[in-house]
Amino acid sequence: MIEVATSPDAKPVRVIRPSDLRRHQRVKVSMLGRYMLSDRREYPCQTVDMSPGGVRLICAVIGDLDERVVLYLEHVGRIEGTIARHTTGGFAVHLNATQRKRDKIASQLTWIANREMLGLPEGRTHERLTPHQTGVVLRLESGREVQARIIDVSMSGIALSTGTTPPLGASLMVGRTPGRVIRYFEGGIGVQFMLPISPDLFHEGLIF
Repeated sequence: MIEVATSPDAKPVRVIRPSDLRRHQRVKVSMLGRYMLSDRREYPCQTVDMSPGGVRLICAVIGDLDERVVLYLEHVGRIEGTIARHTTGGFAVHLNATQRKRDKIASQLTWIANREMLGLPEGRTHERLTPHQTGVVLRLESGREVQARIIDVSMSGIALSTGTTPPLGASLMVGRTPGRVIRYFEGGIGVQFMLPISPDLFHEGLIF
């Protein structure tokens, strides 16, 4: 690790380096995702901690020990592994990945962990696209419906052009997809989905 001071009077923060994580150090990181068990059904999940060699999940459906799992995690993408142990509210997965993929995961986890420690903005680290059909109806908590235009979308959120500005944290429906308002920008809002879009549905033909 290296130490970085965020301001002249601030106590230095110990910043993680990718080389630290390549030795399979686990970091606490909360990422939304989906997982598929051997029955080929998909379920939502959230990470508790992760290293390049394994990840611990909170999830509703618990698979069997040594069962194969396919994971889709925001920031990381698609990874595979087997269930190594059951935990409270979920299970831990031993990842089956090439050294190149492990190095990539280490770099991604380093960025996420340091971003949180240093209080950096989230930025855009996962793939975004603009669907062919950009018109969408927003249904607000009050029941009011307004028209919006999709600027771009990722598996975990969407940027919308609209003159409506619901409060930050407000719940709403983007078409049939539930989400919450997480930011404003000139001419629109950013919405985080309650559950990420399935990778099978994430393409330019996506319709909300």
